[in-house]
Amino acid sequence: MNQTAMARSWVEHANGHRDFPLQNLPLGIFSPAGQTPRCGVAIGDAILDLEAVLALGLLEGEAKVAVEATRGGALNAFFALGRGPRVALRERLQALLGEHSAHQQALTSALHAVHACQMHLPAKVGDYTDFYVGIEHARNVGKLFRPDNPLLPNYKHVPIAYHGRASTLRPSGTPVRRPKGQTLPAGHSEPAFGPCARLDYELELGIWIGQGNEMGQAIAIGDAAEHVAGYCLLNDWSARDIQAWEYQPLGPFLSKSFITTLSPWVVTAEALAPFRSAQAPRPEGDPQPLPYLYDERDQAQGALDIELEVLLLTERMRDEGLPAHRLTLSNSRSMYFTVAQMVTHHSVNGCQLQPGDLFGSGTLSGAEPGSFGSLLEITEGGKQPVQLASGEVRTFLEDGDEIILRARCSREGAASIGFGECRGRIVAAN
Repeated sequence: MNQTAMARSWVEHANGHRDFPLQNLPLGIFSPAGQTPRCGVAIGDAILDLEAVLALGLLEGEAKVAVEATRGGALNAFFALGRGPRVALRERLQALLGEHSAHQQALTSALHAVHACQMHLPAKVGDYTDFYVGIEHARNVGKLFRPDNPLLPNYKHVPIAYHGRASTLRPSGTPVRRPKGQTLPAGHSEPAFGPCARLDYELELGIWIGQGNEMGQAIAIGDAAEHVAGYCLLNDWSARDIQAWEYQPLGPFLSKSFITTLSPWVVTAEALAPFRSAQAPRPEGDPQPLPYLYDERDQAQGALDIELEVLLLTERMRDEGLPAHRLTLSNSRSMYFTVAQMVTHHSVNGCQLQPGDLFGSGTLSGAEPGSFGSLLEITEGGKQPVQLASGEVRTFLEDGDEIILRARCSREGAASIGFGECRGRIVAAN
């Protein structure tokens, strides 16, 4: 068995931690009470302050360069460095935090309890693109509107996406204000204006871009994985009634741009390496990817095996001390295209990607009930309400409801890791 997979930390609560053992070490931007934002790594229930580690003189070479690039409260410059410095920092931190480290006493002062800190977005996002590569979600939604032809002809050829709104990306815990907009009420021929009545969540992975490309220069499929810095959870909140009225002919607009919630930790590509797998073979009759999207290595190890979970906690459930209700248990293996294919296709026309750009995967539903990544699918467009243990029912989200996204990676011979939570509670429209 890999020795790194068995390694333990002198930070005792990290050993066997659900999300953040020594084998994970995700990066994020945090601020202790009354202090300025800076970069840290999650270790168990604590955050290691990398500025403090730097000040202690415990970093050198590429690891030192990596931490120096995190200054200023954003990871963009760090992402731009690429894989080398990122790996050097990871290896140095694993040594410093390992159970036989000679620096335990000095580093104790650099640890902050996570509950005493505020988390921020990891990077300044210049551009946000939301893909649609979860084929089961595309099929489930397509059946609601086109029962005889759920997938449009281009779906299996091209990674579909739309350009999202970067200005309303927010970290986990930010309240979700119910949006207002135009809708077309059932049986009416003229639209009305008011608060969204069919508010929904969408379970997605977020993909952080590391090194970018020059405008006009496409990223080859064989190189695309090197341009991914890490991953997070992403909730693409959706106003379904606003969406239904506005999406033709140009796609989502105000129904998606009011808020998108991210988990605050960047789980690096290196931490996820043990959980890579082969891309599922395409069913017989499906087209093979065009040559610019096909790479043998990517097909062999470009998929990710991440268990994804969605929980709902209502106001009544909180008041009565009831546990959150699981809505969804899904997996990232439902992605029809790999992340590398998404990166390559985005750049193939010469579009410039930049460090800190963010991709959403699209909703990651499974094929069976219990694995659907949105209420639109679970309730069949509002026709089949969800029954909750509190006695409540839901077709779409109500004020006071909180959605919690979680992710976990586990595999025999590897330490399990997680992403932390991505939370958002609905508050009433202004």
